[in-house]
Amino acid sequence: MSHAFLADMVLVGHLAFVLFVIFGGLLALRWSWVSVPHLPVLAWGVWIELTGGVCPLTPVENRLRRAAGQAGYEATFIEHYIVPIVYPPGLTHGIQVGLGVALVLGNAAVYVGVWRRWRRSSSC
Repeated sequence: MSHAFLADMVLVGHLAFVLFVIFGGLLALRWSWVSVPHLPVLAWGVWIELTGGVCPLTPVENRLRRAAGQAGYEATFIEHYIVPIVYPPGLTHGIQVGLGVALVLGNAAVYVGVWRRWRRSSSC
């Protein structure tokens, strides 16, 4: 397999991971078992956002892109792919912290619904 293909697969996996961090709680509304893998994934995503950390998949993708003769990128995955879609250029630490807080608050609201649904179904 080519390095470019592997880099693209890491990118797709990374995007799927980010989407699961953001929307996994909504899946748990339908299937409560989804909360088991989602909560640690959510914790990781929040930790990365609040600390300004870099997900380990970003350097892996960059290494593969460089090995394929492509340009890697110096920014984080969020800065490079997500921010240009959602925000104007220039991710700041404040925006990153805001994303982390939004993840916590949004998922807390969803998990209140999951808990209520679970409580209703277990009391019947």
